[in-house]
Amino acid sequence: MKVNGIVAELGSRVGPGDKVSFDERLVEPQTLLRYIALNKPPGYISSMADEKNRPVAASLLKSSVSERVYNVGRLDQWSSGLLFFTNDGEFASLLVHPRSCIDKEYLVRCDLPILGDLPERFMEGVGIEGILYRAERVVIQDEKTMRIVLVEGKNREIRKVLDFFGLRALFLRRERIGPIELGSLAEGSFRDLNAAEVEALKEYSNKARLHAKPGRDEGRLP
Repeated sequence: MKVNGIVAELGSRVGPGDKVSFDERLVEPQTLLRYIALNKPPGYISSMADEKNRPVAASLLKSSVSERVYNVGRLDQWSSGLLFFTNDGEFASLLVHPRSCIDKEYLVRCDLPILGDLPERFMEGVGIEGILYRAERVVIQDEKTMRIVLVEGKNREIRKVLDFFGLRALFLRRERIGPIELGSLAEGSFRDLNAAEVEALKEYSNKARLHAKPGRDEGRLP
């Protein structure tokens, strides 16, 4: 075995960027797959970089994560909560594709009392500027607080629906993605998902697709 063209000795170390060969054939380095759950604070952009120099969620990982990971889906700038990062493209595609049927749960506190028929109308579907927005479940907790479960989830969906009903979100946090809960993870902190959690997400998607309701197309209105 050679490292950078020099025959390796017992105890030789291999660092990032080193070229390792065996029998004159280059050995490709193994990529460590990472699956990370971050509690994104408000004010951070769900992106790897921002042309306006706003703080990005990925910056909260840089000091501790050497792998090049990417955010899976998004949370808008002023929403907080569970956001996944990974360097596994297949896993990321599973989570973001609408057909994965992985639901997401949000805790929302509004500036004004919630209208009595909002839950039913949101679950039936609300048309805004030609787009149909529909929640899987809406549960009122008190006059200004509710939990909302979305299956697809469009850009700023909850905020747009609240605005339609004359409300504004003072607090919006994603607390669950499929079987993975935010739990006690502190704002701005992150942790690795273990192998069992990764498999649970895949299995959750498989079961959800089998039980998906027909006609749940949440695209543009005809």
